[in-house]
Amino acid sequence: MGDGSRSEQQGETRRRVLAAARAEFLALGFRGATVDGIAERAGSTRGAVYSGFPGKRALYFEVLAGDAEAAGLREPVEEEIGPGAATDPVGALTEFARAWVGRQPLAMDDPGAAARLGREVVSEVVVDEYARQAYAGLMALDALLLGLALERMEPSRTFRGRRVRVAEHALTLLRGAETLAAAAPGFGEPLDLVPACGALAGAAPEEPWNPPHLPYVGKARPVDEVWTPPKAVDAVRGMPADLAADGVVAVLGMRHLGAVEEAVRGLPDGIVTVVPVCAEPREFGPLARLVVAEAATCLRAAFPPYALPRLRVVHDREGAIAAAVGLGGAGDGTQAAVQVRGGRIVARADGYGACHAAATAAR
Repeated sequence: MGDGSRSEQQGETRRRVLAAARAEFLALGFRGATVDGIAERAGSTRGAVYSGFPGKRALYFEVLAGDAEAAGLREPVEEEIGPGAATDPVGALTEFARAWVGRQPLAMDDPGAAARLGREVVSEVVVDEYARQAYAGLMALDALLLGLALERMEPSRTFRGRRVRVAEHALTLLRGAETLAAAAPGFGEPLDLVPACGALAGAAPEEPWNPPHLPYVGKARPVDEVWTPPKAVDAVRGMPADLAADGVVAVLGMRHLGAVEEAVRGLPDGIVTVVPVCAEPREFGPLARLVVAEAATCLRAAFPPYALPRLRVVHDREGAIAAAVGLGGAGDGTQAAVQVRGGRIVARADGYGACHAAATAAR
């Protein structure tokens, strides 16, 4: 059998296993589902399931990530701004909350409804310290994306602050209500959160930006290296990302994802790309895709195209971007960033403050 045929067969097996896993999770929930049951539904073997996925939780995250990304494709970035589009931060955050609540299951939904598929994500994260740290970093990234979008809705002549804290408060409300809905279905009215979130944008004072503690931040190393990045997709917009464009590319372990704000603030007019990495990419890579896709879908539904942040998120499933950046290996502690200009890497930094150092290197 040729490599092409083998690859096609592996791809078909993967599709069957994912479809079977989705059916098993819908029918029995995460805890009731078993790898043996998934294998039986797929007409495959337990060994075949484990050859493609490290375990049941990885399958669960992969199924949810696929659903979230598919939903995002139904919210493309439109060139034209519709007549009902938000024109201010209060309206935009209100519409973001409406989109978020709209994808949640209702108390009267059938227990097997597709909307209930993700109700056990948080409970699976809570029981694992590694998962909690990764999830915290991913939530920091979501808050940064939402906060940056809100900032772009502010009147530029009068606003010089930051809106990431407001975004954190809104996501705390929305994620908290989501968790409570799973634990106590029927309690409260989710739609009441929509105006409450919008009010946060209108009441919050401007937040200052505090850069990293500079005495402990090393300088970026000036270099002159060829930059040949692979093709990539920006998960925020659901569109191809031109990694050859001038800007900063940061490869960060999931627990350090919030550090990419240093590059955004240090390079106010450039494009910043963050690449989340971890030590267990087959299991927690799908979790990263899930968390980012959920926020990105609501961003695209609520904000006009011009307000989407300059920050791009690219998932590096094969490690090709990390390799192009020059990392021999990337994991939980990775903090590395390069500045790209004119199709070449002109500055390189790593460790604490790497994003700040790469963004502020002499240009």
